[in-house]
Amino acid sequence: MKLTEPAPLAPLRNEQDLVWHQHLVTAEERANQKQQQPVILWFTGLSGAGKSTLAGALEQALFAAGHHTYLLDGDNVRHGLCKDLGFSAAERDENLRRVGEVAKLMLDAGLVVLSAFISPTRAERDAIRASVPEGQFIEIHVATPLAVCEARDPKGLYVSARSGEIANFTGISAPYEAPLAAELTIDTSKSELSQQIDTLMTYLSALDIIKPHHQRG
Repeated sequence: MKLTEPAPLAPLRNEQDLVWHQHLVTAEERANQKQQQPVILWFTGLSGAGKSTLAGALEQALFAAGHHTYLLDGDNVRHGLCKDLGFSAAERDENLRRVGEVAKLMLDAGLVVLSAFISPTRAERDAIRASVPEGQFIEIHVATPLAVCEARDPKGLYVSARSGEIANFTGISAPYEAPLAAELTIDTSKSELSQQIDTLMTYLSALDIIKPHHQRG
């Protein structure tokens, strides 16, 4: 039997043919139903800084307090959403672009979105901030020193990077651009996790992003 060539893909449609569909339920109504202010909490820092640990513990605290959340983690998205991407500069940029778009959809759904990514450049973090309404992007710099991160080395990545097995590794052979004006800065080597979560919860309460139980409902 003669095999036939697959039909070529149709050309991409012109962007002007695409019209944004306005939902009958608004973002404000979804947020009001959840009794919270939707926000993206963006945890940035070196590998091993404690981003995922901090974000995970904060999500637990928020969930226990009755808030609606979702945690986007750097490793997890590469199992599905970004499994086709490698680790070149361009691919890492695309990884963050996709994550930013997902975070925006979750923001529109009324969620408190926690995103834990190295996100080494200010430009990529600032681009996500600029794409959402003012006040709905909070940058949390997990500013644990490189020496501490390298001593922890939970995945053995620093050892591999130092031996040349991993190229373009942030903090070793590739730069990390620390935030210039992050809303919060936390060094996970200087206090207990419980204290760090208290700091975050107090900050979110002060901004009226979350409310105590007795003020809900």
